[in-house]
Amino acid sequence: MSAVLQKLKRFKLRALHNQKKFGVAGRNCEEVLRKGCLHLQLPVPGSTLCLYEDGTEVTGDYFWSVPDDSELVLLTAGQTWQGYVSDISRFLSVFQEPHAELIQAARQLLSDERAPLRQKLLADLLGTVSENIAAETRAEDAPWFEGLESRFRNKSGYLRYSCESRIRSYLREVTSGASLVVTEAREEYLRVVGAMCQKLQAARYNSSYFDRGAKAGRRLCTPEGWFSCQGPFDVDDCASRHSINPYSNRESRVLFSTWNLDHVTVVS
Repeated sequence: MSAVLQKLKRFKLRALHNQKKFGVAGRNCEEVLRKGCLHLQLPVPGSTLCLYEDGTEVTGDYFWSVPDDSELVLLTAGQTWQGYVSDISRFLSVFQEPHAELIQAARQLLSDERAPLRQKLLADLLGTVSENIAAETRAEDAPWFEGLESRFRNKSGYLRYSCESRIRSYLREVTSGASLVVTEAREEYLRVVGAMCQKLQAARYNSSYFDRGAKAGRRLCTPEGWFSCQGPFDVDDCASRHSINPYSNRESRVLFSTWNLDHVTVVS
């Protein structure tokens, strides 16, 4: 047997849905699996090892390509693991509404993580569940209204104003473009813009588009205030599944003001 095969490889091992990890070393996959099952008092037949990060099964020669001190999950017969996002999915399935237990569990996970992608996922989860999305008035969520005029007393009212202001701005741009139209078509251009202006005025500039309290056919968001990117103009939807909730916190409200709902480019 070669010297490479004699070398012990070290891993951090855990059972499914158990955050407690322990160290184990072995010369091959079978040895690590056997030691893990013994420590966890689990049956060896039908059990497998996989990477915590993405759920890849650890068998045969692949065992030697896995870096030392990698985290593994020991699965018994019938169990599956899709990677570290499974931990987050488990939290969300247990807790239907964000509350203290969910936040505490996610924070515990985050405190034990070092991988940047996992940290970002957990931090985003914590940011989402800690937000005061349901609050509507200034009294309920004063930080959300920071920097806004005192006349705005609720979130929906401000976002109706924001939507109307945005559409008015678009209309001004369209109107100012008349000077760029050839003389022969300018009169017709202004007629069309005027008709469009009248329709928008009658519809109150579609200000209800940003109002989560509006009827389903009059808003672009969910009843909770979530907006989804509709994708570039030449495709059916956004492949990146961008979403934002300007009702959640001040930062999201400000960021939403820069959003184009037909598409948005996210810079990581």
